[in-house]
Amino acid sequence: MDKETAHYIVTYFFNLLPYKEKLAWKHYASILKLECNENPKAMEMYKSKGWITDDQEILALLKKGYETFEIETAKKIVTRYPTQIFFNTCPKCSKLARTPHAKQCRFCKYTWHNDREL
Repeated sequence: MDKETAHYIVTYFFNLLPYKEKLAWKHYASILKLECNENPKAMEMYKSKGWITDDQEILALLKKGYETFEIETAKKIVTRYPTQIFFNTCPKCSKLARTPHAKQCRFCKYTWHNDREL
């Protein structure tokens, strides 16, 4: 699976992520936000809210880097919920659209706004 498809799945089908993967994603996103924060109490607050974890099992999911985590998580989602994933592809060039509801291709610029819904 390529990283673009993995990102699409994790972003737009986040509700299908397994619990541990959601915690890992929350941890990663919180750490990114804290990188620019000079306030030492911010880390404590993030930990107390459960946005950052010390759980080694959760941290192990991110050990190979976020890109690998995203690809592995997307594969799990596709395996567990194959009928709930919708790939919005361009009718002209068949490439993956930016979002599940997009009606214009970012690659070939084809637009299907006026196409009739089947």
